[in-house]
Order: sequence, then structure tokens, then C-alpha cells
Amino acid sequence: MIAHIQGRLVEKTPTEVIIDCNGVGYHINISLHTYSLLPDSESLKLFTFLQIKEDAHTLYGFVEKQERELFKLLLSVSGVGASTARTMLSSLAPSQIIQAIASNDVGMMQSMKGIGAKTAQRIILDLKEKVLKVYNLDEVSVIESNTNKDEALSALEVLGFARKAAEKVIDKIIRETPNASVENLIKQALKNL
Repeated sequence: MIAHIQGRLVEKTPTEVIIDCNGVGYHINISLHTYSLLPDSESLKLFTFLQIKEDAHTLYGFVEKQERELFKLLLSVSGVGASTARTMLSSLAPSQIIQAIASNDVGMMQSMKGIGAKTAQRIILDLKEKVLKVYNLDEVSVIESNTNKDEALSALEVLGFARKAAEKVIDKIIRETPNASVENLIKQALKNL
């Protein structure tokens, strides 16, 4: 119904903005990801999604179209409401969520607040094919990078590092250099552990 709103940014907090559009102030809920991408200028354009319920009409805004599309996909999963989807997009970048879904990474999904094992599995089950198709991902490349991660984690465990700590460091390295080899992952992790 309302595809985007462009106007003057009147107020912003990490969870919401108010945009003045020709004298009308629109209250728009946002994720932390969108908050981090908001420009410093007064003029702002957000892609929006209007959720209509019996007791409320709620606008959600996104700087990137990709984030809005992922939000809509998440809402299509049974048991995932708008607040859960927004929390997910506040916890991880859209590309990380897409990667986690495409690579069956239940652990990554569960690392987000409010997502239990069953919900994580349902999200992956319901959205994996859609995510691979919509974002033109090659399943093989996703699995390869996951294998590198697993091999690096195993090596670090053998060297005596705690799995949780090693996993945090490895995930950070993969975010910065997605195509890192197993050797590079281990070398970088050893510098940071």
C-alpha cells in the first residue's frame, strides 16, 4: 500500500523514526541495521511495509530494499511476527541472515534473541528455497565456506581453544573476508584469540 516515504527526518531513535512528509509526520519502526545506515542529512527516503491488524496500522521502514524483502519473507513463516523479524534484522545484517538460511546454520539463527531451535529450523525449512532463488545464491559456494569454517573450528578446538570463543572470532573473520581459506581463517583466529 505504501511503498516508500520520502521527507524530512524529524526524530530518530535506534528503533523508530518520524519523517515529515508535506506536513504529515509518519511514525516508522526500524531495525538497528537501518538505524546504522541512516544518513546524517535531514532528507530521508525509506522503503516501507505497512502491517494492518485489527487494532493497529504499523509502518516499518528500511534503508535497503533487500532488508524489506527479507522482512516480508520472515513474516511469511508461521510463528514469526513483525517484532521477531525486526529483532532478527537488528541482531544480524540481512546478508548474514540470508547466508545462515542458505547454509542451514541453525546455530547462527538461534544466536538471535527470541529464536529457539524449532523456530530456527522452521525459518530455514520454509525460506531456504526462496532465499536461494530470490538472491541467486549458489548452494555449493555456501556449503564450501561453511566447510572452511567447520575445519577451522575443529583445528582450533584441537589446539585447545573453547568452541564458543573460536566460533565468534571465525564468524567475524568470515564477515570481513567471506572467501578466506581454512589456513587464513586459522591464522587470523590465532591472532585474535
